Amino acid sequence: MPDEPIDLDDLRRLYAGGGGADIHDSHFREVAGLQFKSGDKRRWPFAEPSTLLDAPYIAGGLAAETLDTLDVALIGVPMDLGVTNRPGARYGPRAVRAIDRIGPYEHALRVAPMNHLTVADVGDVAMQSRYDLALCHADIEACYAMIGATKAIPLSVGGDHSITGSIMKGLAATRGPMGMVHFDAHCDTGGIYEGSKFHHGAPFREAVLAGVLDPKRSIQIGIRGGAEYLWEFSYASGMTVIHAEDVATMGMNAVVAKALEVVGDGPTYVTFDVDGLDPVFAPGTGTPEVGGLTTREALQLLRGLAGIDIIGGDVVEVAPEYDPGTVTAQAAAQMLFQLLCLVYLRR
Repeated sequence: MPDEPIDLDDLRRLYAGGGGADIHDSHFREVAGLQFKSGDKRRWPFAEPSTLLDAPYIAGGLAAETLDTLDVALIGVPMDLGVTNRPGARYGPRAVRAIDRIGPYEHALRVAPMNHLTVADVGDVAMQSRYDLALCHADIEACYAMIGATKAIPLSVGGDHSITGSIMKGLAATRGPMGMVHFDAHCDTGGIYEGSKFHHGAPFREAVLAGVLDPKRSIQIGIRGGAEYLWEFSYASGMTVIHAEDVATMGMNAVVAKALEVVGDGPTYVTFDVDGLDPVFAPGTGTPEVGGLTTREALQLLRGLAGIDIIGGDVVEVAPEYDPGTVTAQAAAQMLFQLLCLVYLRR
């Protein structure tokens, strides 16, 4: 960009009659050149079938031979049998797919990841039973074990948060134990409730006990609400817990620095439960808790993770039935885009 404003005669010479693709700054021109591939023509955001982040859709894409051609696989996991409160997150992938105009440019990080990565929406994890929670988790784990043996980094949209434990188990079969950055109102390290270990309040206890999640390389950000008494396992196992109140007290830069310190240089999974956001910003979720992160804070925290060795990530618990104006789905789609930027910027 010019150091000084351009005078009127030069502005007319440079911009009068110029189209949307006529950009003179070298950085912006590079980004725009890959968006305006047919001159000034682009696909309308409200045209064509909807996909995650408007990525190309590959029918039957959850196959090893397809995944080995991708840098990033965008995947839906429409399962919410593990909820303890309001259901509806099974429609989360569909709601996030319906969101238009996310990206292509991340202005703070100055990257356009779709221009440099091979990314596709490969559809939804197939599950054998809409009634059997344990069988659904077996199917999820098997699917991500297959994905883990390929080139692709999976970025997923749930579904309830119980899916993340089985995603971790599947990926760990080939990618080894991982650290975690976890945005949420709840630690999700509870025990067996009402006969099930697969509910959405327990995935990270289960993952630690299975040996796939390293608790000492795990940080949980935004924790709050009346369920604190259920999260003893987080402290006992050595996880770092930053409550929503701590975020304000510590300041954003300190929270980012702590997250980078905790996960270090090792393989790391980033999981974003939309109830980590305050219900003002994410009303469409099953277990809302007041006093949460703002979307601006969440974006700043995710941007601060640039450079971590992200091996996968997800955005979960979008329940569109409770989401007037698609506020929550908009936020979820943006967080998914931030995860894509982290993949591009990984060391």
